Amino acid sequence: MPFTLPPLPYSTSALAAQGMCQETLELHHGKHHNAYVTALNGLIESKGLAGKSLETIVAEAGKAGADGLPVLNQAGQHWNHALFWQVMSPKGGGDKLPGNLAAKIDSDLGGLQAFKDAFKQAGVSQFGSGWAWLIIGTDGKLKVTKTPNGANPVSTGEGTPILGCDVWEHAYYLDFRNVRPNYLENFLNKLVDWEVVAGLMDKGGLTTGQTA
Repeated sequence: MPFTLPPLPYSTSALAAQGMCQETLELHHGKHHNAYVTALNGLIESKGLAGKSLETIVAEAGKAGADGLPVLNQAGQHWNHALFWQVMSPKGGGDKLPGNLAAKIDSDLGGLQAFKDAFKQAGVSQFGSGWAWLIIGTDGKLKVTKTPNGANPVSTGEGTPILGCDVWEHAYYLDFRNVRPNYLENFLNKLVDWEVVAGLMDKGGLTTGQTA
């Protein structure tokens, strides 16, 4: 069956007080994300994707190199955004993390502030469009990384994302203009739902449940 645009877990106006305005969400979710879903559905038959899960499609497209880019550009962005909407909340932000996540960040990344600094730097230093990530690496340890365009750590084989931040300009230009560092700082301090991130860590990442 065709892929579908997942509904937001909050209203389009719900994050305005935390720095992401209604127009940003309407355009980003309703237009940009929806366009990736539509384009991906247009590739199902010609690229032999029928019956495959979104996660499998992303992983296989990543392994295919340049030949996989037409699929990865759409499937990767569909998966990336499905995670992005989930990890934000009107009640997000703050420095009080669930104990399991806090302990893991302390042991693997040197503490919350060190993690935030590394995550912000990953997002700022990603040239052009892309994403900043907190992942469970293949060694089981948390790691901060980044990917260009629609790629993600599933497609690169680096590990399993449990937090992702979109650093394409359409994600932040209405709210922060061209000041990407302020957007990333706001994301970490006011938008991230740490309970969701901890839950994703416990269950080994996001499974969308969507199949072509």
